[in-house]
Amino acid sequence: MAKPSPKNRRVTRTPVPNVTPENGPTPERRARSEFVGTAPTRVLRTVQALLQAGDITQPAADAAERWYRDYVFGYCDYVEFSDQHRPGTLTRHDAVSWQLVRARAMARVTDVREALGLCAHQRLRMLLVDELSFRAMGEALFPTISAGSSQRKIAAQCALLLEQLAAREEAARKAAKAARTAKHSPAQTTDATEEA
Repeated sequence: MAKPSPKNRRVTRTPVPNVTPENGPTPERRARSEFVGTAPTRVLRTVQALLQAGDITQPAADAAERWYRDYVFGYCDYVEFSDQHRPGTLTRHDAVSWQLVRARAMARVTDVREALGLCAHQRLRMLLVDELSFRAMGEALFPTISAGSSQRKIAAQCALLLEQLAAREEAARKAAKAARTAKHSPAQTTDATEEA
C-alpha cells in the first residue's frame, strides 16, 4: 500500500472557539463561601460586610484593600492588578528594581504594624489575609466568652481598626505632601534672595 504524498494529504481541523473559561472557584469552594463580583469573583469578605452594614466608610475599605495588596506583594512577591490597570510603558522592572518596589510595600506594612501595634497587625492579617469570619476570629481571640459576644467584640474592634488605618494613611499622605512642598519651597526662596 502506497503512502499518500504530503501534498495530497488533507488535514481537517475542528475550529476551536475563542472563549476562555472563567478561572473561578471550584464548586466545592463555591459551596463554602459567598462570592461577589463577576470577573474575577471574590469571596465576600468581612470588610465588605462591615461596609454594607455602614460600620465603616469607603475610605476605610479602600485602605484595607491597599494594605492587603501591600501584604501580598511583600510576602508572596506578586501583584494583582485591577481591570482598569494600564501598564506603564516607560518603566520595565529588572530583578533589582522589582525587589526595591517590593521592599517599599513591606515597609508600608511594617510602618502600619509599628504605628497601630502587633495586635492590630494580627487582626488585619486574620481579617484580610486569612479571610476569617468574625465568629472564627472571636473564637480564636476570645475563647472563654460566648460566640455571640466574641463576634460582636471582634466586629467592633475591626471596624475601629480599619477607620484608624484609613486615618493613618491620610495623615501619612498629608505629611508626604507637606514634605514635598517644603523641599521645593526653600530652593525657590534661596534663588529669589540670590537674584536680589
